[in-house]
Amino acid sequence: MLVRSPHNSHNPLPRNYTTGRRSACGRKFTTIAQYGMFICLHFFSFAAALRPQIPIAAFRTTATMMSQTAPPSKKAKTALDEMDKKGAFIRTDAGFRDWVSGSSEKFKPEAGRYHLYISWACPWANRCAMVRKLKGLEDAIGLSVVHPTWQRTRPDDAADAHCGWAFAAPGDPPLAPLAPGGRPVPCEGCVPDAVNGAKFVRDLYEKANDSLGKYSVPILWDKKEQTIVNNESSEIIRMLNSEFNAFAEQQPALDLYPPALRAAVDAANAWVYPAVNNGVYRSGFAQTQEAYEEAVDELFAALDRMEALLATNRFLAGPAFTEADVRAFQTLVRFDEVYVVYFKCDKKKISQYPNILNYCREIYQMPGVAETVHMDHIKNHYFTSHPKLNTYAVVPRGPNFLAELEQPHNREQI
Repeated sequence: MLVRSPHNSHNPLPRNYTTGRRSACGRKFTTIAQYGMFICLHFFSFAAALRPQIPIAAFRTTATMMSQTAPPSKKAKTALDEMDKKGAFIRTDAGFRDWVSGSSEKFKPEAGRYHLYISWACPWANRCAMVRKLKGLEDAIGLSVVHPTWQRTRPDDAADAHCGWAFAAPGDPPLAPLAPGGRPVPCEGCVPDAVNGAKFVRDLYEKANDSLGKYSVPILWDKKEQTIVNNESSEIIRMLNSEFNAFAEQQPALDLYPPALRAAVDAANAWVYPAVNNGVYRSGFAQTQEAYEEAVDELFAALDRMEALLATNRFLAGPAFTEADVRAFQTLVRFDEVYVVYFKCDKKKISQYPNILNYCREIYQMPGVAETVHMDHIKNHYFTSHPKLNTYAVVPRGPNFLAELEQPHNREQI
């Protein structure tokens, strides 16, 4: 039996539909969607009685298939949404974690099969571009580079406000920042998606049936399987380091995770990642004073530790350059230009740490590394992509940290 809702006399509802109890007609409704399906079925049953040619059985089958195959709903999100109840930034894990290897049945190492999607601005993605360059994998693994300034990823859908990485090509018109009054940002240094023709990184995730809704870079894409293999930067750099040596033209013998130093590399990563790599984000995205102070204090305690370590060690894991240094460098090179101002990491600058500064100089001056550092992309991304953090998208002049890195270093003395 149907009764009128006390809230809307024009809206008949089954009694107790909101409670999950059975209505007078014997049906149990826990959601409005179930009730809607009930009404549709009875309407078509009534119509079928009048016009027997209406295939009610087919309608029931179609309705069942729709309910079973509809993708799970998800909310598109960014790192700014990853907060705990105390206002602290909590980074979520990457969702695609397959591995390219000779022992893999599905993802074998092959030249030309895989494609890397990155941002020059993003430290996580840039570490992958750096290893690709150091190993000489440019011909074996393709590269697409997004525009530094986030854009609306569904500009024609007023209900979808997600903003994220967009593709562009050099020579395209500059893209305007999300913030009002910001200066449009040129497309130089961008590389469009020649593999999938995507307009946004979000398109790639949706093509790969992503269920998390966080559309980040880097992405290692398999052109054969038409899917994302991996989007965790720490794992991608290990694959690039070890699984593509047969195709490496620059330094196939370069091992950034050598067996003799693996314990030391893992130990360095274990404290550099939470306090430094992620520490700058924990400081910058903090939404309470307590969360900010905890993060920034841990950050500078770790930088003090790094300064002391580099007084006697040439690199973080010992005498050899390893992945631990690749990972640390990406944060350090952005520090004085961005994190000091934007993320309020202002107790000291990297230029005030003599050992860390010379360490950065040595890495920056290694063959190929400078080609992967695009400070214009770095600054334009951070300062123009988050109106919540920088309302008018004003980009600071900065101290020209790259000029500092071009100066001679003293690391050969250690």
